[in-house]
Amino acid sequence: MSIPHQLGFFDLSTRYEALSQQGDPLEQLAHVVPWEAFRPTLAKVLRRSKRKKGGRPPFDAICMFKVLVLQALYNLSDDQTEYQIRDRLSFMRFLGLDLDQRIPDAKTIWLFRETLAQAHVVETLFAQFETYLAEHGLQPRGGQLIDASLVPVPKQRNTHKENALIKAGECPAEWERQPGKRRQKDTDARWTVKHGENHYGYKNHVNVDKNHKLIRQYAVTDAAVHDSQVLAAVLLPAEAGRDIWADSAYRSEEIEAQLQVRHLRSKIHRKGYRNQPLTTRQKAYNQGRSRIRARVEHVFGHQVTAMGGKLVRTIGLIRARLKIGMKNLTYNFHRYLILSVPQKAQVG
Repeated sequence: MSIPHQLGFFDLSTRYEALSQQGDPLEQLAHVVPWEAFRPTLAKVLRRSKRKKGGRPPFDAICMFKVLVLQALYNLSDDQTEYQIRDRLSFMRFLGLDLDQRIPDAKTIWLFRETLAQAHVVETLFAQFETYLAEHGLQPRGGQLIDASLVPVPKQRNTHKENALIKAGECPAEWERQPGKRRQKDTDARWTVKHGENHYGYKNHVNVDKNHKLIRQYAVTDAAVHDSQVLAAVLLPAEAGRDIWADSAYRSEEIEAQLQVRHLRSKIHRKGYRNQPLTTRQKAYNQGRSRIRARVEHVFGHQVTAMGGKLVRTIGLIRARLKIGMKNLTYNFHRYLILSVPQKAQVG
């Protein structure tokens, strides 16, 4: 019976070298993102003044933050994340873990993410990286592209009566008597109709700059909130670009007046009505602006095709904000990697 070969130090180095030669994107991401800049913010949230002594020491905060980045980059569940870390050398190297070190299990990942979610810290982390981008010559330029994307969550099999109570801000009495069932019910997500199809979940409202296609501002709501109601929350000052591109869902006299007050120029699509269809000139106006506005669709397309889709498996708006916020932040990490390639020597 043959004895299995044990992976040695030089074998591991050889495999890592092969990954680098093939252009491991995680290795490049590990080098271009200023991970240590996030440590003070994470440490402040994770500080435990009354933590009991003894037991296993906690995982490094940056390591755990990178775990959430991996989840956002590949849209992995907690259990699948634990498995992939064990299985993939590229994940281990990205997290700075050796083969003989313990790795965070699914429960540890959940607890870390829950801590950040309850502290609403992802917004701070996003703003920190936005400052870093500006300091490195990637200020928002060329104009602001505004849009919203539906983010699905697992559908709730509720009765019409239960849905009516949820909409009214109440909880069905049966759920109150069954805490286990109540914990599995998302009372924050909502149904909406788009292009004749029903969708259930949340919305990711973003402001993307025209030149760099980076997400500069975002907001998360349930799916039933109209896109135009969140415009003010994602708009940036005129210094970020005076021209505002958006589809016809954002067109109204109120919004046009709001943009003028803020010294912004409307490039929002014209809207047709039943008794007042768009003229040929208005259609040409829309078509010309669609070529520019389409750049925001590239962002959502990247999150779907290159980042494992948009499905959120968590329950509740607070957790959805963390997951969607991490998706947006991780997209910016990846976009920054692409933008920085001509300026920095590629790894390997």
